[in-house]
Amino acid sequence: MRKVYLIVAIWVTAQAVVAQPLKVSAFIDSFVVKNNFNGTVLIAKEGVVGYKKSFGLANFQLNVPNNPDTRYKVASITKAFTSVLILQLYEQGKIDLNKTISAYLPDYKGEGADKVSVVQLLNMTSGIHNMDTGATFESVLKNGIPQYQHPYTSDEMLTLFSSGKLETEPGKVWDYNNADYIILGKIIEHVTGKTFEENLTTNILQPLQMANSGIAHQQNIIDRMADTYFYRADIKALVNDLPVYIENWYAAGAMYSTVDDILKFSNALFGKKLLKQATLNLMFTSGLGEYGYGVWVYKDYDINHKMYTIIKRPGSIMGAQAMLFHVLENGSTIIILSNTGTTSLDDFAARIAEKVVD
Repeated sequence: MRKVYLIVAIWVTAQAVVAQPLKVSAFIDSFVVKNNFNGTVLIAKEGVVGYKKSFGLANFQLNVPNNPDTRYKVASITKAFTSVLILQLYEQGKIDLNKTISAYLPDYKGEGADKVSVVQLLNMTSGIHNMDTGATFESVLKNGIPQYQHPYTSDEMLTLFSSGKLETEPGKVWDYNNADYIILGKIIEHVTGKTFEENLTTNILQPLQMANSGIAHQQNIIDRMADTYFYRADIKALVNDLPVYIENWYAAGAMYSTVDDILKFSNALFGKKLLKQATLNLMFTSGLGEYGYGVWVYKDYDINHKMYTIIKRPGSIMGAQAMLFHVLENGSTIIILSNTGTTSLDDFAARIAEKVVD
């Protein structure tokens, strides 16, 4: 009799998984058309994929379609990986989150060397001059993006763009600053004696069998990588992304991945395979700007008149658009990777959540 109940339970679960795409498919198809979305959408519940579909083109010039195996630049989703690497070192007793930058980078020349803690880098309250200040749509079209259009090393990115003066008192003001995560990447390297890329591969990608993920480099041809295009509102057209050295984003945004690999990371993170629960509690503490350690943490987030905790990690570099959206209490995960800057993935993920979260 127990076997019969087990079979019924498995069948009911399977039916629920099958039913999910039927529920959301029409909405997603409509949203894609209205917003000219190009990319791949994956929806999972408790780690089980219930919906996965690709739309549009990975390369417009050659008419190459996106598919579920397409690799995308995932931009600032990289920061979630960087946070995990730092917190793994914290669990190993190799990093004290309350110590300052100079404890791990003794040659750091920035004003925050003895004032900014590792925690303040993680939660974006360092107060360090923002390395992207002044970058507007108009200025970028006229002058480019100097910090990303020259082949700088990570050491040069640290010295030239991440060692500025303190604009605010550390810990007091939230400011989204890529410099904070470039510093964290260099701390990881100094503590371990290995490159950031080696740490990422050894401690996350290989254990999770994320064979379709890594750090992108401008000179490398990456098989199945989608080209990226951003929307020019002034001419109302998609255009090629500006030429950049993607590796300059380093620990703040240089990764590429697939929806399946990002799900592997999500399942391991929320399944306590990468960090202990006590450490996850630190990472998911919603602070200034509703930001935790490398992720946004929204408490009392209203979905269909019920309150949930949302862990969200978006990414955006011109046409490279990415979203990891996880409902903590419900176990629903929405992953959206795109190669065109035509769609608000914040809005897209929120609307999907309304369809899949009971």
